[in-house]
Amino acid sequence: MSKYKCIIFDCDGVLIDSESIAIKVLVDMANNLGANMNFEESLISLKGKALNLCLDIISKRIDKSLPIHFEQDYRINTFEAFRQNIQPISGIKDVVESLDIPFCVASSGPENKIRLNLEITGLLPFFEGNIFSCYAIQKWKPEPDIFLWAAQTMGFKPNECLVIEDSVSGVKAAKSGGFDVFGYTEHDYSNELEDIATSTFGSMGKLLDMI
Repeated sequence: MSKYKCIIFDCDGVLIDSESIAIKVLVDMANNLGANMNFEESLISLKGKALNLCLDIISKRIDKSLPIHFEQDYRINTFEAFRQNIQPISGIKDVVESLDIPFCVASSGPENKIRLNLEITGLLPFFEGNIFSCYAIQKWKPEPDIFLWAAQTMGFKPNECLVIEDSVSGVKAAKSGGFDVFGYTEHDYSNELEDIATSTFGSMGKLLDMI
């Protein structure tokens, strides 16, 4: 029997393979403004960061404020890219179908983005009613608030929950909130999670045995 009573999943990079799509859109838009950003480097430097921080980085690179509609255009462009290209993380459907304890998703993205991507990938029915967005509370990782809110709403204490994350900011958020956190390392390009997560795994096929 698992020592955990609830699993809290991050969304991007854990449930759905979305981060490379979103970062590609962001880099292309930034480069149209003269930011001269490298996509491969940006995959590492922007991974897991809140959008407002990414926008600040771009603004500093072009040394001026971003166009007023930049974020709105980014959302439109990413939603279209998601509809065309989004896929679930390999093996995640088997994981959520097999879990016999409560679980939810807690993400830095807005709820309409979370719902869209879960719906496209066929995962929404598993998380309906248990979706937690940082935008709802205006607190972002690495602050722990999103995980604390999710745990409390689900009816559990932090030490009864396990968080599944793939970014440094997400792991730090979970740990600072008193959670155990397993780092999913398939896209951990710089090997950053091993030293900070409670444990790490590189394939969803290994997760159920670890829980």
